[in-house]
Amino acid sequence: MVNTVEKRQLILYLFLASFLGGLIALGTYTYFIPREKYTSIEERQNIKFAKNKYLLDTAFATKSGLNFVYASELVCPAVVHIKVQAERKSRQTDIMEELFNQFGGGQFKQRPIQSSGSGVIITDNGYIATNNHVIDGATEIKVVLNDKRSYTARIIGQDPNTDLALIKIEETGLPFVKYGDSDKLRVGEWVLAIGNPFDLTSTVTAGIVSAKARGNLDLLRFNRETNQYNNYAIESFIQTDAAVNPGNSGGALVNLKGELVGINTAIASRTGSYEGYSFAVPVRIVKKVMEDLMKYGETQRALLGVSISDISAEFAEKKGIKKIRGVYVQEVNPNSAAEAAGIKPNDIILAIDGQKVNSVSELQGIVGTYRPGDKITILYERNGVEKTTQAVLKSISGSTQITAKENTGDFGKNRAFGAEFAPASISEKESLGIDNGVKVVSVSPGKFKDAGVRPGFIITRAGEDGKSVNSPQELIDMLKNKKRLFPIEGYYPNGDKAYYIIP
Repeated sequence: MVNTVEKRQLILYLFLASFLGGLIALGTYTYFIPREKYTSIEERQNIKFAKNKYLLDTAFATKSGLNFVYASELVCPAVVHIKVQAERKSRQTDIMEELFNQFGGGQFKQRPIQSSGSGVIITDNGYIATNNHVIDGATEIKVVLNDKRSYTARIIGQDPNTDLALIKIEETGLPFVKYGDSDKLRVGEWVLAIGNPFDLTSTVTAGIVSAKARGNLDLLRFNRETNQYNNYAIESFIQTDAAVNPGNSGGALVNLKGELVGINTAIASRTGSYEGYSFAVPVRIVKKVMEDLMKYGETQRALLGVSISDISAEFAEKKGIKKIRGVYVQEVNPNSAAEAAGIKPNDIILAIDGQKVNSVSELQGIVGTYRPGDKITILYERNGVEKTTQAVLKSISGSTQITAKENTGDFGKNRAFGAEFAPASISEKESLGIDNGVKVVSVSPGKFKDAGVRPGFIITRAGEDGKSVNSPQELIDMLKNKKRLFPIEGYYPNGDKAYYIIP
């Protein structure tokens, strides 16, 4: 007969055994089931898409033959509408100024402008690829998702040489577009362009790949503001006949599997609207630039250090070249990777790491996917004889080192005295009943932290004269010129007004 004490002991033993068994099972699961670790955007995409119901790495077919529904439904939720508020210089004149200042009259003034474009979500935690020209000069970036949710985005990094930029919104569990392989695209293959032309959200157009490695378009090389050419711009576009119009910039070019093969960038047009051809930055370049911007804050551009030209039939006859292939080396820069590898003027570069190159744009596109310090194998021809050499690529400064931008992830230079600034959003200003303001995004050791300023504080006035603060750059300029204690005032999100003195 088991007494009451023995029953209690038995129950206790059973409970302890169950508890220990649970701990052992949990420990075993934790040990043998690895946590998700990501070393790149592409790896994160692959892990997340492995859980998706669509098996994108297998061949697929539709009952009705050619069908764009699958890719459209998969990608549209991950293409966003980007609305930008910016301040750019414009010439403002009146009639009297025109009369008395006919030769360049008027003054350059900062005037607020609004523009819009598209972007592609590339990770589930809010990283978005777009064009640099869409967000360049922005004081405020608003991202509107396909389901109408709206967020304020921050700039992670920009690369004018490829017209690409990386921005981020603070959200998780987002739909995103998986990287494809632009190298495997074939001329004549169907592709879809998805974006927001003329503010028409989630617009899908279809076309075919008209050409690859298209260059010499002056789309990136000519800067209209400075009237100068950018010698370091990479032009190696995918040309399509999918309809792309203003507002499509930064949107997705995808294959019928719904994989990203390019970022739509420009159109060939005399009117500013679509006339038959559009151009996209291939995803091979997009992947590398996005990874650089996320990890280092700026693109790690590698250079071979040569001046090259295409070989036409006329050029070949003039130079006595027997076979029309490769790219012709006009000059080799001193102390460059090419010089160290033994490349000389009049050589013909035939391939880079086994990939044939037959145009300047092809060579630029391939080299543009490498970083300083990377080693490449070059197949070239000299005096009719093929040779092979290896080159260690260098940066613009002639270094083989990776250089991370200071304060990676900040709004460019919008940082001073340990504080990071961003424009106060429209919703924040409306909720506080204010017309202007600059938000303190983060505070690290420095004068702002010493003064007691906390993240989230929106500065409305600053300086001894209580001047209104309208942009981060305006505030930074005031801080740079301060000679004594610097007062600021503003509001916290809960409406509390506060005053601080920045030493």
